[in-house]
Amino acid sequence: MDIFLYVLIGVVALGLGALATVLIQRKMARTRAKLIIEEAQREADLLKQNKLLEAKQEGLEITNEAEKQAQQRMSRVQSAEAKQKQRELQLNQQQSENQRTRNELDNVRANLDAQQKVIDSRHAELDKLHLKAQEQLEHISGLSSAEAKEQLIESLKDEAKTAAAAYINDIMDEAKMTANKEAKRIVVQSIQRVATETAIENSVTVFHIDSDEIKGRIIGREGRNIRALEAATGIEIIVDDTPEAIVLSGFDPVRREIARLALHQLVADGRIHPARIEEVVSKVRRQIEEEIVETGKRTAIDLGIHGLHPDLIRIVGKMKYRSSYGQNLLQHSRETANLCAIMASELGLNPKKARRAGLLHDIGKVPDDEPEIPHALLGMKLAEKYKEKPEICNAIGAHHDEVEQTTLLAPIVQVCDAISGARPGARREIVEAYIKRLNDLEQLALSYPGVIKTYAIQAGRELRVIVGADKIDDVETEKLSGEIAKRIQDEMTYPGQVKITVIRETRSVSFAK
Repeated sequence: MDIFLYVLIGVVALGLGALATVLIQRKMARTRAKLIIEEAQREADLLKQNKLLEAKQEGLEITNEAEKQAQQRMSRVQSAEAKQKQRELQLNQQQSENQRTRNELDNVRANLDAQQKVIDSRHAELDKLHLKAQEQLEHISGLSSAEAKEQLIESLKDEAKTAAAAYINDIMDEAKMTANKEAKRIVVQSIQRVATETAIENSVTVFHIDSDEIKGRIIGREGRNIRALEAATGIEIIVDDTPEAIVLSGFDPVRREIARLALHQLVADGRIHPARIEEVVSKVRRQIEEEIVETGKRTAIDLGIHGLHPDLIRIVGKMKYRSSYGQNLLQHSRETANLCAIMASELGLNPKKARRAGLLHDIGKVPDDEPEIPHALLGMKLAEKYKEKPEICNAIGAHHDEVEQTTLLAPIVQVCDAISGARPGARREIVEAYIKRLNDLEQLALSYPGVIKTYAIQAGRELRVIVGADKIDDVETEKLSGEIAKRIQDEMTYPGQVKITVIRETRSVSFAK
């Protein structure tokens, strides 16, 4: 029993100790919570004070900014008011000046009215005096005023006709001189700014070989190799006693080039027989076609011409293998294109269109077929077919006057074509044909009545015709020049243009005493 009591007391003591511990912990927790709440309260108060300070600071800044803006606005308003006052002062001054000017004008008008009255009275007196003087003159001369007027008008008419004729001649001479000078300046500048190359081609090509033994291999057994070559290329191959050389003859430069390259490959390969010849010629023909297209593209790129139809590019490339009077056609077209661009820029026109027209002006000389129409008209039809612009087509068709010139590009292309073909060294002619052409020019002019002598000068570029002053007058002289020019255009073939100068000498002798 005592033990149970001791145990019970111990248990109660332990329970009381645990309870005391719990109570102490709760008290400590309350104390800690109270401290935390007080700390949070202090931080909240501090944060509140800081926010209040920041709000006051921002309010001050906003107030200061508003005051600044108000001051700025006030200053602007004050400056505007000052300007307005100054304008009002200026307007008042101008009004006063205008009023003073009106007063002065009124005074001037009053003076003018008075002077006008004096002038009118004097005019009336002068009219009376004029009538009296006219009556006296009619009495003295025995002529009425109408008759005197008619005589005076007739004399003035004669003097006016003479003066007008002299004035017109002076104006025409000055205009011709100025126009010739300006035209020469533009042409000379265009020529000087273009660097040219002289290219002369023949109708034969010489193929060089290492030894004469190769000639026999090219001829083949019973001539079968050379016949196969001529049939495949369309070129006549001349194998003669010329040492280490074979002559390729033909009027088509493209075919001659194909034959030359094919011979070169056959000789280098060593296998020369009809089947091999046809294979090599076909391969070389494809290579030449590719080179033609590449040449056309490179030419268009060099000249800055874009958007050409592929067939036109091919035609431009074929110009490399064509010649006109010994002048390489592609070089002539490039030169004409550059001249056209320069001349167009000098005249304030579009140089790109002029360059395009200059490049394409002779495409009618290299068609795949050969229709019987002038190359200018054929070139114009090709340009229209491949969707070139109307002004380009007209410039191509009109550069030899086959069609009417409708744009300013046409005369530029015509002039630049003549410049490129007429410059020294550009083209060549056989001596006999050259002399015959000069004789034909002189004989054509001599066939007209009244012509005394004719002289073809400047390599046939000018024809001077001397006529008798007693047989032809000035009007017929101008008419004769046009008739000779038209007949030369219709009946003769010549590069460039021919200038016809008809000379009629009239001598008038007078003596001053």
